[in-house]
Amino acid sequence: MPNGILLALIAYASYSCSDAVIKSLGGQFTVFEIGFFVTLFAGCFLFFTRPADERWRDFWRTKRPWAVQARALAGIASGVLSVYAFTTIPLAEVYALIFLAPLLVTILSTVILKERVGPWRWLAVVAGFAGVMLVVRPGFRELHLGHLAAFANAFLAATSVILMRSLARQEKRTTILGALVGYGLLFNGVGAAATSFSLPNLGQLVWLMLAGIFTAGGQLLQLLAVKYAPANRIAPTHYSQIVWAVVLGAFFFNEYPDMLTMVGLAVVGASGLLTMVREEVRLGTVRWNPFTRTRL
Repeated sequence: MPNGILLALIAYASYSCSDAVIKSLGGQFTVFEIGFFVTLFAGCFLFFTRPADERWRDFWRTKRPWAVQARALAGIASGVLSVYAFTTIPLAEVYALIFLAPLLVTILSTVILKERVGPWRWLAVVAGFAGVMLVVRPGFRELHLGHLAAFANAFLAATSVILMRSLARQEKRTTILGALVGYGLLFNGVGAAATSFSLPNLGQLVWLMLAGIFTAGGQLLQLLAVKYAPANRIAPTHYSQIVWAVVLGAFFFNEYPDMLTMVGLAVVGASGLLTMVREEVRLGTVRWNPFTRTRL
């Protein structure tokens, strides 16, 4: 189990590095061009991670095509919004808003899946939103479209999790991932061509490749992690990204969160962990965190 937890921590560190690289590319390319190249390079490396009993050429064979397409579209929109958020507002604020996803899953599960939610999970939802208010502080400082994009990203991530609950046991991993990569390349490619596509130079291409490698590396490390430890023991490592947001933001982007922001981030993380604990007590597993990234 320690090996699985360590691999999971490295996986989320890899994801955070990808997000930091994407942030550094803001202003050099459009959101669509960044999304296209990151998806392209991540897809190239993820091509080698298929399960032994699956084939990529059969990824289009689905049992529930509409649900697969909906999950892929949610992942694409989430990817575009996340790129915009990371390139316009501080890393810590993006993560605080994105980490509302498990709390939004609680809300959506009552509406869509008709699940019963107890008082502890509702308390976690209220605390999570309060923590975000401490980080973002609307009314006390200027809000940007990046904040709205990050919140929309959380909603789409929650939608993806709800869809994944029904797809995980029915669809192949190559089907879910193949649809996400295919749609991502098509959507971002068309968007880049329709806006202002600029051919990256060698240095920029290296950075774009690194973002894709970090994303693919995170996916691969996650797959390895669940071989050594159950998902409900690995899930809390997801919140290590809060630490990486503070560290990477301070060292590379001169983003120094104040005390209220730090308290807000801690509250958001604690509320997410409380949600996870209540899920495990009630269901014996963690269902809001499928331990996969909902975007590339």
